[in-house]
Amino acid sequence: MVRSSRIRIPQEIQVLIAAAFVIALGFGLVAPVLPQFAQSFDVGVTASAVIVSAFAFTRLVFAPAGGMLLEKLGERPVYIAGLLIVAVSTAACAFAQSYWQLLVFRGLGGIGSTMFTISAMALIIRLAPAEIRGRVSSAYASSFLLGNIGGPLLGGLLAGFGLRVPFLVYAAALVLAAGVVFLRLKDARPVAGPDDTKPAALPVLTVTAALRDPTYRAALVSSFANGWSSFGVRNALVPLFAAAALSAGPEVAGISLTAFAVGTAVVLTFSGRLADSWGRKPLALIGLAVNAVATALMGFSSSVPEFLIISVIAGMGTGLLNPAQQAAVGDIIGSGRSGGKVLATFQMASDTGAIAGPILAGMLADSLGYSWAFGVTGAIAAMGFIAWLTARETLPARKAAPAPTTIEE
Repeated sequence: MVRSSRIRIPQEIQVLIAAAFVIALGFGLVAPVLPQFAQSFDVGVTASAVIVSAFAFTRLVFAPAGGMLLEKLGERPVYIAGLLIVAVSTAACAFAQSYWQLLVFRGLGGIGSTMFTISAMALIIRLAPAEIRGRVSSAYASSFLLGNIGGPLLGGLLAGFGLRVPFLVYAAALVLAAGVVFLRLKDARPVAGPDDTKPAALPVLTVTAALRDPTYRAALVSSFANGWSSFGVRNALVPLFAAAALSAGPEVAGISLTAFAVGTAVVLTFSGRLADSWGRKPLALIGLAVNAVATALMGFSSSVPEFLIISVIAGMGTGLLNPAQQAAVGDIIGSGRSGGKVLATFQMASDTGAIAGPILAGMLADSLGYSWAFGVTGAIAAMGFIAWLTARETLPARKAAPAPTTIEE
């Protein structure tokens, strides 16, 4: 048997990994300034958090349509169109003249975001050998995080030239990523079948069938928790907490987001391989436990160094969780089946958390304080831990139960 460490990552996935870096670099530019840009229109913490949730809300609403587009048009055109939609939306944000314009422009970008996110996930599942799904997920996530490490730092610096500048740079980065994918993946073919095989010709795994699997159900809960914490509360409240509780400026907010990304990136150097050897379940459980404790403690930080250390630890938990849960979903679908709606539902769980997290945590911060906001966020991660306790192991060499039955539509 060929060891998984000796299996090379397919070239098509390497292209997606490179594009992910460009996308994340641009996203990191706007993350530390978006809440403060919203507050420049004289709104409160909750209203500024809604700006972050609006992006996730349109991702959530459009996810089912994105799955159908994926099956009808194929991964590559949907991926490129999604990037260009977000580019236009982001450029429009730079010219917003009111809070409501910013809310609409930012929200529209979620349509494109769900298109390229689901397309990338589908390509990775179909192109990656099952033995290295964890390693591929780590490599893809690491590329995003390398961009997130540099993005917030650069975004904080660019904010000195005006809060609108990072949005224009992000839009340009997205156009660049679309060009890379268009040129390098135009001859790509799925490995699950012959060259003329189209996604619609593959057997379809429905959401109903996938929900029979306890691991898929656990992945939905942990995806919700991860969306609430890592994509929602972290981007919406961490910059505001740094300013309000620690009396720090946008530079420290950017550094804190970078610290989270650094913690995740360090763990991703080995967590994917562990998910391919130890199994998906142990890594998911450890990651959720670490993230839950660190996030709950974040609201009690009393100094910038303490806050940054906790941010690093919370990021490490995310680095353990993500490759494991994504690889588990990939195992359930398999490379020979189409699971567009299954992937869309998995993404919708994360987006639901990213919508609810900033709004509810923002309300808690306004009424009870930041310690309550971060404490509840930690409790949500603990719910994911409980869900994974009953999950089955999906790593091919360690399967203890059959995968859910395929249902064709």
